[in-house]
Amino acid sequence: MSKVVIGTLDKMRTEAGADVQYFLRVGNEELHLNPLLGQKLTLTHTGNIFCDACGRKTKKSYSQGHCYPCMKKLARCDMCIMKPETCHYAQGTCREPEWGEQFCMTDHIVYLANTSGLKVGITRANQMPTRWHDQGATQALPLFRVKTRQISGLVEVAMAKHVADKTNWRALLKGDNDPLDLHAEAERLTQAIEPELADIRLQFGNDAVLPAALDALTFSYPVTEHPTKISSHNFDKNAEVSGVLKGIKGQYLIFDTGVINVRKFTSYEVSTSHG
Repeated sequence: MSKVVIGTLDKMRTEAGADVQYFLRVGNEELHLNPLLGQKLTLTHTGNIFCDACGRKTKKSYSQGHCYPCMKKLARCDMCIMKPETCHYAQGTCREPEWGEQFCMTDHIVYLANTSGLKVGITRANQMPTRWHDQGATQALPLFRVKTRQISGLVEVAMAKHVADKTNWRALLKGDNDPLDLHAEAERLTQAIEPELADIRLQFGNDAVLPAALDALTFSYPVTEHPTKISSHNFDKNAEVSGVLKGIKGQYLIFDTGVINVRKFTSYEVSTSHG
């Protein structure tokens, strides 16, 4: 049995490889998960949750790892993060203008991905390809480069009238979707939203939405066995998650006993052991 490591969970870090390489972050330590496939892995929640922003102990996690006061005051927890087209930075009401300048008033990518099927999404330009690893995408094609997060949201809303903007996580974990011709889909969707693109450029400038001019990418995930029936582990209901690690995809650990979304439990203090 390995040494016991105790610390707060964070979303798994990834690195590119023949298979995406996953690292479970527990406090200040990282556990490389790919070599642990086929071994027993145990995560045990200590009962403690510490805010990801201020570090205070909290009885409940809000907005993926925050205490209630931080959830109410931090820009990263505002509704516009989930709905970027509602950005209110220009109105002078951003919760943290400096944070907004760094993370929102910067180049974003509107992309097509193959997760549980074709979907549209957005990410900061510097988050490629991490964003696609986090979603468990097997294919991704950057479509547009835009000037701000708000503009990316406006383009995404236009495209979401013609294609999904969410992933069916259960289907994602049951197996890889068939390969798609993302270039053909991109051409079809670009034509479908030309009126909306013209309106966005009229409002924000001709350079507000430009072709991304980047190649499509493909990804493979370390999964030895996809589950046929999905059963979810939840630290709020059961403190111990244990079983043989069968795979990692997106931010999910796949055990022979069920699956767990690691990102959902950001800031939960856990102990880990394996072997």
